[in-house]
Amino acid sequence: MKSRNTSQQNPDSEDKYTVLLPTYNERENLPLIVWLLVKYFGESGYNYEIIVIDDGSPDGTLEMAEQLQRIYGEDKIVLRPRPTKLGLGTAYIHGIKHATGNFIFIMDADLSHHPKFIPEFIKKQKEGDYDLVSGTRYRGNGGVYGWDLRRKLISRGANFLTQVLLRPNASDLTGSFRLYKKKVLESLIERCVSKGYVFQMEIIIRARQLKYTIGEVPISFVDRVYGESKLGGTEIVSFAKGLLILFATT
Repeated sequence: MKSRNTSQQNPDSEDKYTVLLPTYNERENLPLIVWLLVKYFGESGYNYEIIVIDDGSPDGTLEMAEQLQRIYGEDKIVLRPRPTKLGLGTAYIHGIKHATGNFIFIMDADLSHHPKFIPEFIKKQKEGDYDLVSGTRYRGNGGVYGWDLRRKLISRGANFLTQVLLRPNASDLTGSFRLYKKKVLESLIERCVSKGYVFQMEIIIRARQLKYTIGEVPISFVDRVYGESKLGGTEIVSFAKGLLILFATT
């Protein structure tokens, strides 16, 4: 096998990619997701940093992040913890303030999103100079693995209702594996009012309103191996309310 040529892999060497990793009780998953991120960014030759935003996890996630920082270096692993759980949207706002990249990846820290897709996101973004690129489980060879029927019905139902009511011109509204131009994400978050499960959907709707361009990359979503899902009845009710509010106001 021929060795990779970094200069060919990365013609736009001025670009830097910041990965925002909000965490809560992800001690078991964090070492592997960080290792995979380092591996795939390293092989692709792109400049990157990983910002871990831990919300006071009681399981020692922050202590694990500190160990990873000592292994990979403070320039690659940036720790920006918060004292308590304050919500996904505010975690992104907090992380962006410290991001030095001109592109932002958001993804889950629970291994549901495999970093092997990162080079495909970057390639897709550059092909169309897209403002954001969203991972989709519902187009091409994308898929979901490890979910029970209830979770599949919730996700499919949420996407179907959103497509019917809001027509967002994107196939996966509730996914959270995306690549943004930093300025675009800042602009979108300023306009978003939702929290939790509905937040990802609102970002896509706001992007459509502002006429930002959206590309899609098929991804395989795998249910978490360690820890418990944070999707519960409260999040489902919140999603339904958020969907109705967006339908009435957009």
